Amino acid sequence: MEIKRCLITGGCGFIGRHLVDGFVKQGYDVSVLDFGGKPFRTDVRFIDADICDKQAVIQACEGVHTIIHNASIVHTKQSLEDKVWAVNHQGTLNVIEACKKHKVAKLIYISSASAVYEGVDIENGHESLPYSSISQAAYADSKIQAEKDVLAFNGVADTACCAIRPHVVFGPGDNRLIPSILEKAKAGQLKRAIGHRDKLSDFTYVLNLVDAVVAADNKLGLDSVVAGQAYFITNAEPMAFFDFVDDVLRGFGYSSIKKEIPFFIAYLAACVVEAWDKIKGSSFKEGGLTRFAVKYMVTHHYFSIDKASRELDWQPIVSIAEGIQMTVDDFKARGH
Repeated sequence: MEIKRCLITGGCGFIGRHLVDGFVKQGYDVSVLDFGGKPFRTDVRFIDADICDKQAVIQACEGVHTIIHNASIVHTKQSLEDKVWAVNHQGTLNVIEACKKHKVAKLIYISSASAVYEGVDIENGHESLPYSSISQAAYADSKIQAEKDVLAFNGVADTACCAIRPHVVFGPGDNRLIPSILEKAKAGQLKRAIGHRDKLSDFTYVLNLVDAVVAADNKLGLDSVVAGQAYFITNAEPMAFFDFVDDVLRGFGYSSIKKEIPFFIAYLAACVVEAWDKIKGSSFKEGGLTRFAVKYMVTHHYFSIDKASRELDWQPIVSIAEGIQMTVDDFKARGH
């Protein structure tokens, strides 16, 4: 039986590492392209290259059957636009060029549910929702354009393409959401929830996401129903954002959040924080207080997974409660 080669971009990050483990388990010969990432498996080839380096990307994709394009910068502040666009969009165009050059059979793009978010409620959103027509942050804008380009590329150079749209991914090894919650809890800064907790958000346990990507790879082909399609991938257990935060806090022995702060005050504070960030010199460190993030916390944004269930033959296996417990156990085991 011929062993298929898979390249995972951004494979040394939080989601990327889980994707690597998942595709190794599927029997793939896995390579990772990551800029400055540290190798973590001896049975995987690691390529230290910038996704913005077109020739390096093309070279890394030679002989590859499937590309899981996961590399991106998650940055919801309205700053550092050039760098965000360079990685998230131009990096995707470089991957597409590599597919053209080497006639890669499959390209699966790790997109974002924020592709359809316009700052207003989304309840049980379907993939028929249009892309956001307003600009809110370079991150969302660049991910939208990258997804459009990947899906438009479907069928070109005999490459079958699809996009996976997770929402608020968490799990063992998380280097963004859970660390931010813990950092604020330790500093005594998590005393108030933003809004009234009457708006629901989706969350995605990372291994459920990996299962969905593997399922997409199994189904994807030029003549398949999956080709050219996007799929929302979540746990399908919508809950208030700060209810999720409370569950995490209790897992680490912290008290629940009892008080609230009105949206307009939090949003004003985010405006000030972002303005000051630009004055002193923007960085990629966010801490959760951005205008984009604050609006997320006070609007419904949960999505239907019916299409993914039907066409990918996929369902989330790990519940949010189980996922939080496994995440807490992992962080504690690593000394947090």
